[in-house]
Amino acid sequence: MTSSEQTDHQEEGVEVPYDQLNPDTLRNLISEFVTREWEESGATSYTLDQKIEQVLRQLREGKARVVFDATSESCNIVPCHS
Repeated sequence: MTSSEQTDHQEEGVEVPYDQLNPDTLRNLISEFVTREWEESGATSYTLDQKIEQVLRQLREGKARVVFDATSESCNIVPCHS
């Protein structure tokens, strides 16, 4: 389970299509997100690259999205709720 699945609050803001972000910017955003939000559980630990790839996969599969919050002037990655 990733931290994006563990987030309890709804992020309000404007969705930013992840595939329109500069690849380096997207990687930096995801890197910051996983180092800030990811909590290891169990005996399995992941490298930073593995965590980034997992979040990228969730973005590609529509399970997560990038949201820009104008109030805090920050981006976050949040789960998509069906």
